Order: sequence, then structure tokens, then C-alpha cells
Amino acid sequence: MSASSPEPVAPGAAASDPETGDGVLEGSELDQAVSRVEHELGRLFARIRVSWREAAVTVHPDLQPLGYQVLTSIASGKATSASAIIERLQTDKSAVSRQVRQLEELGLVESVPDPEDRRARLLVATDLAQERIAIARARYEGRIGERLRTWSPADLDHFVELLGALGR
Repeated sequence: MSASSPEPVAPGAAASDPETGDGVLEGSELDQAVSRVEHELGRLFARIRVSWREAAVTVHPDLQPLGYQVLTSIASGKATSASAIIERLQTDKSAVSRQVRQLEELGLVESVPDPEDRRARLLVATDLAQERIAIARARYEGRIGERLRTWSPADLDHFVELLGALGR
């Protein structure tokens, strides 16, 4: 950080003026800081959407970003039923149904009987899907890893703390 920029402040703590001990960011300064954070989050989310699009195309040229998210939810085992995918991705049933149908048609997902309840079906990623997801993730993780490896461990720890606090 430059000598003129304030040190980052932990969530919930007030920045303080070393001479007076008073909060530095007040009123319009605080509003401007919040606006800058919102702007940077918007840029980050846009970059994430681009990454999902690139990953989807890596898996299959016809796959949409939502299809990639559905597929990775299935492949990770965190959502193996349509209702679990809907809950995890906070999207509607018809969109998930379309994506699952396409994933099955592309040979990326199979529907198998649930061993605990033979009336129910589970969605499972095929070996082909696992291979292509690994390729897509390696590309993304390589790009983000390049950026993050230039940060100090302390900066990374602080970043994780701030993201955790923001996500609460």
C-alpha cells in the first residue's frame, strides 16, 4: 500500500485517524468507498460470468453457463437431484430441467436410481464430464492462481476473512 492510502480495516471496525483516534471514513467518504467496493464487485462478478462461459464452452461448445453450473453441482456431489440443484443455484425448475435434459443429451450426465429410495432418481456426472470439468477448472485455477500467488500469505488470509464477512 502507498503511504497515502489507509490500511484495510476489519469488518465491523471503524477506520481511525492515528492522531485523533476518530473514524476517518464518514458521510460522503464512506458512501464513495462503498460505491468503489460495489463497482469492483460488479467487475469481479462480470469476470466470473465470463469464466463460466469459457468453462462451459470448454466442456462442450453448446453448453450454456447455467448448464456448466448445473453440471459442476452434480459432479461435486453437492446437488444430485433437480430439487437440490434448484436450491443450490437459486434458479427455477424449468431452467434446471432444460439444462439437465441437455446435459443428458450431450452424454455428460446420467440419471440413476437412488440406492436409498428406488422411486427417486439421482443425477451423476459421466467420466467424460469429469474429464472436461477438470480441463475447464485447470484453466480457471491457473489464471486466478497466477494473480493470487503475487499476494502475501497475510494478504490472502485477510482477503479470505473479508470475503467471509461479506458473505454472511
